[in-house]
Amino acid sequence: MKINGSEIIVECLKEQGVDTVFGYPGGAILNVYDALYKHSDEITHVLTSHEQGAAHAADGYARATGKVGVCFATSGPGATNLVTGIATAYMDSIPVVAITCNVTVPLLGKDSFQEVDIAGVAMPITKHSYIVKDVNKLASTIREAFRIAKEGRPGPVLVDVTKDVTANLAEFKKMEIEAPKRKVIDLTDEDIDKAVSMIKLSKKPFLYVGGGVILSDASKELREFADLVDAPVCDSLMGKGAFSGHDKKYTGMIGMHGTKTSNFGVSECDLLIAIGARFSDRVTGNAKKFARHAKILHIDVDPAEINKNIHTDASIIGDAKEVLTRLNAKLTKQDHTEWIKHIEEYQKKFPMKFNKDSLNGPNIMENIDRITKGEAIIATDVGQHQMWAAQHYKFTNPRTLLTSGGLGTMGYGLGAAIGAKVGVKDKIVINIAGDGCFRMNMNEIATATRYNIPVIEIIFNNHVLGMVRQWQDLFYGKRYSATVLEDQVDFVKVSEGMGAHAVRVTTIEEFNKALEEAIKLNIPCVIECVIQKDDKVFPMVSPGAAISDAFDREDLNKKEAEAKKASK
Repeated sequence: MKINGSEIIVECLKEQGVDTVFGYPGGAILNVYDALYKHSDEITHVLTSHEQGAAHAADGYARATGKVGVCFATSGPGATNLVTGIATAYMDSIPVVAITCNVTVPLLGKDSFQEVDIAGVAMPITKHSYIVKDVNKLASTIREAFRIAKEGRPGPVLVDVTKDVTANLAEFKKMEIEAPKRKVIDLTDEDIDKAVSMIKLSKKPFLYVGGGVILSDASKELREFADLVDAPVCDSLMGKGAFSGHDKKYTGMIGMHGTKTSNFGVSECDLLIAIGARFSDRVTGNAKKFARHAKILHIDVDPAEINKNIHTDASIIGDAKEVLTRLNAKLTKQDHTEWIKHIEEYQKKFPMKFNKDSLNGPNIMENIDRITKGEAIIATDVGQHQMWAAQHYKFTNPRTLLTSGGLGTMGYGLGAAIGAKVGVKDKIVINIAGDGCFRMNMNEIATATRYNIPVIEIIFNNHVLGMVRQWQDLFYGKRYSATVLEDQVDFVKVSEGMGAHAVRVTTIEEFNKALEEAIKLNIPCVIECVIQKDDKVFPMVSPGAAISDAFDREDLNKKEAEAKKASK
């Protein structure tokens, strides 16, 4: 059967089970949109307000559903507007296929109108990027793009198609697409046996869990492994929900804004088992002082991560689900009662403290957790609000925190929340934003209202760029350069102008009432929370310091008092 390139693209999407595409049309991609129109009963297209919103929505859809997210954009600025979203997905290993269209083959390389080498631009931020100039290679390229996006360590792939290819005819034969096999090519019995031996010799083991556990759907195996090892469990930002936040063994996040329990515990353990995590600088602090007393066992699907940031004593390369399954089969139940008791003492000694009477980030997050019973999907932008969400919402299940961990993309959360809600319709989906982040992509409120996608946008408005200001306050002598946002923007009026239900709150009682109403209304809602500009995220590790040097407000007050006393 001969069909044109645009129809081939749509048929290939159907082969992959794609039911939703996020995008924005333009001249070069018009043929594809025309083909998509004819299949609107099979593939839903969500028109976002900006191409970056489309990329973030595809990313959020992928994180929440476990499927590949798909976004479309036209040539030139349409394609380049996807770049931040593609880079966000790449840094967090999220499977996204971005399909763009370019000028015709004869116009390539001639600085034609809206021409850009997007395949070249995207090369460093994708697992692979293609430009298709021959319609006969189009179907195989798209199929390969989806395979690459899903297999091994997932990630984004870009396919750029010239406009003449979208119109040219070629033979097309449908294919049955097989699910990618879990990567075990480098997994050996010797590695498993060595890991088991290390675990059995350990008296103070600690588990450090990353996003790879979620990507491999290994939460069940992780719970079994933690029980067999009898070890406390901490996580990275990307690992939230892989291990239940309500489990007694859970000690909270590790790193720059991790709990003292996790940071102190990892600093004292004799065996650190890292699973699907990459030892980012936000986790390790001073790498030379990280887990100095521990042997390190690193489990990861990507061999490039082994010994990249932290030297390991042993490693297992393979899919986390497969590795944990094999380890669990060989492990006998260990007993580390004294070690667990020691960690529990830390938990009692260093609880997360905040004012439960005022409207502040931690209090808002704990009330969201209570009202949603911990069952919501939480998206976040980047900054103080992101850290408060990670610290104070008890994530019990995987794929319930959508956040830009690697790239730290302000403006990510609203698009991601829209994508998640489209993909998982029966869940409450809430985006946590700062006022600075809301300004970045607030136009996506119009996307939510256009399709009546009932996301709840919660803005922590402290009238400053909170996290940057926190650093200026602590490390830059309170010189608040370009971080004050005292202006005339009214977020409630702006949101209402785009068709959302919006309300401003100044007390925790008003917030709880507003959130309960938003859930009941089941329409796009915005809640602006006016909080104090000097609220900070604690605990914190200073740049360049060891995570064992984590400090909180009490430590800071004590240090300031001692300095004041010494200066007299």
